[in-house]
Amino acid sequence: MPLQYIHWNPDPVAFSLGFIHVRWYGLLFALPFAVGYYLMREMFRRENQPMQHLDTLLTYVVVSTVVGARLGHCLFYEPDVYLAEPLRILKIWEGGLASHGAGIGIIVGLLLFSRHTKISFWWVIDRLAILVGLAGLTIRTGNLFNSEIYGKPTDVPWAFIFERVDNIPRHPTQIYEAIAYFSIFLWMYGLYRQHLREGKTIKPGWMLGLLLILIFTLRILIEFLKEPQVGFEQNMILNMGQLLSIPFILAGVYLMLRKTSTNPTTN
Repeated sequence: MPLQYIHWNPDPVAFSLGFIHVRWYGLLFALPFAVGYYLMREMFRRENQPMQHLDTLLTYVVVSTVVGARLGHCLFYEPDVYLAEPLRILKIWEGGLASHGAGIGIIVGLLLFSRHTKISFWWVIDRLAILVGLAGLTIRTGNLFNSEIYGKPTDVPWAFIFERVDNIPRHPTQIYEAIAYFSIFLWMYGLYRQHLREGKTIKPGWMLGLLLILIFTLRILIEFLKEPQVGFEQNMILNMGQLLSIPFILAGVYLMLRKTSTNPTTN
């Protein structure tokens, strides 16, 4: 009896308002900002941070994420295309966002936020690091609705046939990553709550370091199951996503092992 694979071909448009088409990816990209705002509000309240800066933080995070993710894709994956036509960088609706670029963008954005508000960079980034896994869950689910960033051919019984791509059963790597990222979020949030209950101080940079190690080690492993995203990756032993993950992992190891003051109000 032949294997029955999962045939996948959803409409990437969630709903339309006249000529405006709202895509699942856009909704799922925005969702972690809304949920993250609520969770950060609770962190600000529990740890007596000035609540008036929370809306400012949201603005910095949204702008730095989108700009960093877009520039990261354009410069890391298709520099020849976008350097030849720089104005295409602004056409976000064409697709193309890179998580590595988003990470760099958020770091720059939080440095600016910290300078503006005088709230510790390390305090903010350690708590935002807890929420990154939640964003990974929703964004990879959005990729699933778009039938993109899919895996290599396989005969596992849970393989997906992405009908908009071809009729070949493939690893649903979007689901693998989504589940893994959500698990990281739950674990890190549990660690944070445990520290609060026990009255322990989180060493500046420790949560960020843990996140970098977990997220990017996972990224390297799952990339082995993915199809190359751009043509030049075809003959590479490690693709661009894996190569870009290595410095993030090394930075994570450094942050977790470095000796530093445990005063969370220090920049």
